Amino acid sequence: MYELKTKENDRDVVEFIESVESPKKREDAYKLLDIFTETTGYSAKMWGPSIIGFGSYHYRYDSGHEGDAPIVGFSPRKAKISLYFATSEETRTELSSRFGKHTTGKACVYVNKLADIDEDVLKEWITVTVNHITATYPNGVS
Repeated sequence: MYELKTKENDRDVVEFIESVESPKKREDAYKLLDIFTETTGYSAKMWGPSIIGFGSYHYRYDSGHEGDAPIVGFSPRKAKISLYFATSEETRTELSSRFGKHTTGKACVYVNKLADIDEDVLKEWITVTVNHITATYPNGVS
């Protein structure tokens, strides 16, 4: 049976941010920590070795696969900062058009630095994701 590798753990968020090599990425990580905390109202928790997540929810797919995940989060990776959102495709497209310089993956939005994006749109994307996850998994959010 598949076991999810990215689980919430007790690792210290600030200690993790301090371990980020790039001073600029470290500075952006602290700004993101403030933005995500203020916007969500959730405390930051480490998920796996490198994702800072906010809130959590339990999901179960029609296939039977289930697990826990952060509602939103980010990771100051070496190459780019990964932002984790979950919205409808239509909402994702609309927010992307106003977000600033970024690229997207299946479940992530990648930015080089915070100065490249619109922080108001970031806050909106965080809020939309929290609302989307809460509506989609009403009994599984904590």
